[in-house]
Amino acid sequence: MRQLSDIDRDAIRLAQDPQFPRWLEQITATGGCANPIHLAGSTTTRDATTGEILHSYDTRNEPGERLLVRCRNRRATVCAPCSRLHAGDTFHLVRAGLIGGKNVPVDVRDHPRLFVTLTAPSFSPVHRTSTGGERCRPRRHAAHCAHERPTGCCSVHDPADSLVGQPLCVDCYDYVAHVLWHAHVGELWDRFTRAVRRRLAVTAGLPQSRFPDHARLSFAKVAEYQKRAAVHVHVVVRLDGPAGPADPPPPWGSADRLTAAVQAAARSVVVRVPYSPAIGEHALRWGREIDVRPLRARPEDYGLTDDAVAAYVAKYVTKGASDAAGGADRRLTAWDDIDAVRSSPHVRALMRTCWRLGGLAEFEPLRLRSWAHTLGFRGHILTKSRSYSATYAALRAERAAHEGHDDVPGTVTDVSWRYVGSGHTPGAALIAAGVAEDLARNRDYARSEGQSAARADY
Repeated sequence: MRQLSDIDRDAIRLAQDPQFPRWLEQITATGGCANPIHLAGSTTTRDATTGEILHSYDTRNEPGERLLVRCRNRRATVCAPCSRLHAGDTFHLVRAGLIGGKNVPVDVRDHPRLFVTLTAPSFSPVHRTSTGGERCRPRRHAAHCAHERPTGCCSVHDPADSLVGQPLCVDCYDYVAHVLWHAHVGELWDRFTRAVRRRLAVTAGLPQSRFPDHARLSFAKVAEYQKRAAVHVHVVVRLDGPAGPADPPPPWGSADRLTAAVQAAARSVVVRVPYSPAIGEHALRWGREIDVRPLRARPEDYGLTDDAVAAYVAKYVTKGASDAAGGADRRLTAWDDIDAVRSSPHVRALMRTCWRLGGLAEFEPLRLRSWAHTLGFRGHILTKSRSYSATYAALRAERAAHEGHDDVPGTVTDVSWRYVGSGHTPGAALIAAGVAEDLARNRDYARSEGQSAARADY
């Protein structure tokens, strides 16, 4: 035993515990969660009329007198099992708003629907991935910036090249504008949606205040960090009637008119940051690259498929910060924490800019130090309008009902829970990782068998 590692000794200790089978059941129920939440408490279900106890549960009978539940972290770098579950929920949430389901009528597929990408502006040239063997930033005549650095790059960069996304000159890069743009993306988005509604109303000959009486704009959007550590916004936009997805859009509500309104709104909106003695004024806009593509209502139509868009969105909501140059997975508490972040010098420079600006009184409402780990971006990775489709809470409730954990009509449940810890011991982490791997392998096998059966039937 002395020659074994601490992890192996801890795993053997757990396996020899008389309650190990029940502990393993809990780990399996969490899907092999890498950082489970430990709860202590009880639930008692009574008949609402007679007061008779129908069911009771208490963690005092559990291993360690605690119950393990999922951490529900969306980042694959933090917890792969929970991020996989989150990706599945996101896929169904977005897909329901495209083709129906989850209390959304199937007729919604005939509504005008677009997949829109809004980009960040340029804050200075960065190294980019080479496609087709072309060079990064070729220049016919060699030139240097004011800091005596080349303004071009003749190298061919592989997507995995660490230089991709890094500025050609860090002194020319506008780190302040980058951070402030991230901090105001939410306001830019709000102004964008209002501008789309306003332009639709104008083209339809309606007063702007009457637009809600004729149509409703529904959306689901996801924020994606690119290699240059700037957020891009991918959005599914849908035009409904005034009552929502069950109501057809007005006759003037075509995909072409919606496309024109989206493009015009993206180019027109601007957010002006109040003057600061330290950095002056900034006017923030969307980038020049605006991609608007229709979604196919029928197989013969032109455009993207519903499943492809839903899968695309689900993939990006589970990316960890380290996967997408998005900063760190956890908050920073001090200036020195920035040096410990395992990321590029460019990302750490953005964090330091957040920290410096966060110390200025005029930027205190932006809480830049609290959001330095996300490079100043304060929004949720995925947001949607209320009428787009179901919510994550509704999907979780549906899953609980499917698993038999929903409330029974005519009963009253008394609950008492408290947080008592989180995470795994070294040996438990090893076992949980094995459980997660087995479950993933079983899912892949079941999926491949289902596809084989479908091909055979075809």
